[in-house]
Amino acid sequence: MRNDADLTTDHRSPSENDTPNADTGYQPAAGESDPPRREFKARGSFVERCDGCRLPVLNCLCPYRVMATSDAQVWLLTHPYEHNKPTNTGRLIADVLPQTQTFTWYRTAPEARLLALLADRRYVPFVVFPDDQPDYQHRVVDERAVIGAKQDGFIPVFILIDGTWRQARRIFRKSPYLEDLPVLPLHTDRLTRYRLRKPASASHLCTAEVAAELLRKTGDADAANVLDDYFDAFNESYAASRFYHKIEKPNAAMQRLLDRRAFGASYA
Repeated sequence: MRNDADLTTDHRSPSENDTPNADTGYQPAAGESDPPRREFKARGSFVERCDGCRLPVLNCLCPYRVMATSDAQVWLLTHPYEHNKPTNTGRLIADVLPQTQTFTWYRTAPEARLLALLADRRYVPFVVFPDDQPDYQHRVVDERAVIGAKQDGFIPVFILIDGTWRQARRIFRKSPYLEDLPVLPLHTDRLTRYRLRKPASASHLCTAEVAAELLRKTGDADAANVLDDYFDAFNESYAASRFYHKIEKPNAAMQRLLDRRAFGASYA
């Protein structure tokens, strides 16, 4: 399993990746949970974007936003650079599942809010990560552990590491508070539908796709379907906007979301 940021190439040094933003003065150790928004400086930075969905206003995603409920929760452990990438799909999960928690990762300053939730006995957290290294095989579980936690009256939590593949490995290895948690790999035959960053392999799913697959495999099929459709709407809208093309007719996923809204589904 890889998340959407795994599909990019990171050329920054590890020391730079762990340093608070000098331009904004953001200090995670001071208890700030969210890094400040900064202007996106890359291709398309001049495009007028919606404040709600961050997509170009030409194809705003807000009309398709539908919220869903799930027995499991998602906690995103996000590298600080990911927050400002319009192509990041982690935030789509939070749009659909309102109980989603987002935490910014710094090696030397874990968020107190995350540590408190990890200590909360209501939750059974699982670190979603590949089972490709021998030193943590004793921690590896499968979807049955998630279903078992539900049956025992607990709230299962998928902890998704949101960063480049290099960053994700570092976060997994350099976070002591993750060391005793079970590791849940995602094994699936589904191929990525993500069109905004080039994957190293079609089997490398983006963050939103991983969340949807885990929800589907562990009994939250309706939430998985909503997230899948919302991701497809995002994918189509963003790809069209890159070529300044206005979508006139909703695709099938968009229409399903519009139908849910019309029939009274929750939306923001």
